[in-house]
Amino acid sequence: MAAASLRVVAYNVRGFRAGVERVAEAAGSLRPDVLLLQETGGRLALRRFARAVGMAVAADSPCPFRRRVKDAVLTRPPWRLGPHRLHRFPGSARWYPRGALVARVLGPGVALWAVSFHLGLRPVERRGHAALLRELLSGLGDPLVAGGDLNEGPDGRAASLLRAVLVDAWEAAGSGAGPTFPARQPAVRIDHIYVSRTLLVERCAVADGGSLRVASDHLPVVADLSLRRLDGPATKGAAPR
Repeated sequence: MAAASLRVVAYNVRGFRAGVERVAEAAGSLRPDVLLLQETGGRLALRRFARAVGMAVAADSPCPFRRRVKDAVLTRPPWRLGPHRLHRFPGSARWYPRGALVARVLGPGVALWAVSFHLGLRPVERRGHAALLRELLSGLGDPLVAGGDLNEGPDGRAASLLRAVLVDAWEAAGSGAGPTFPARQPAVRIDHIYVSRTLLVERCAVADGGSLRVASDHLPVVADLSLRRLDGPATKGAAPR
């Protein structure tokens, strides 16, 4: 059975504070098929970014009565978005809600789940978010890729909870410590990509150099994956609940 190749990038873009065009140039240079963003700022900035990189975007739905969770999943043709849903984590700070954006991603003979997440800053809050995220990911099924900002290193409790159900792409195919934060002088790997055990991680790297050091305070993580193609056509599947 033939395999499909997929490049996934997880990137905290710090609200596009460095400028939408600069961040788009940095992210676009990585040629992602699926882009998992955190801290996406305002809706208009996210739309401008999506247009600049030539990708479709799934994000939190508009609502005037609550603050937006700023995770997003983007895809580049021939990959396309299916149903998607934002899962809000209870117990988050009111002024900075946290959650995970879950999207069905469809390609030529391939379908998978893609999840962008951002956990809290406080240790107790973060462990609670990680437990909720693990439960969510466990219920989605294979194949699955999840990426985002854990706000802690690979030895933390949150990372341990996620490794109980998924494979850390860096541990599978990365080299060295892989620090992602802060971008100008990276010291710790707080940005992660996890995959289901049905996916093969061909390569995992932290993108560095050029405009990436100034486009955000995080460096992006890049994972090249191999997926088995379906026997029949890809289906849209049910929207995640």
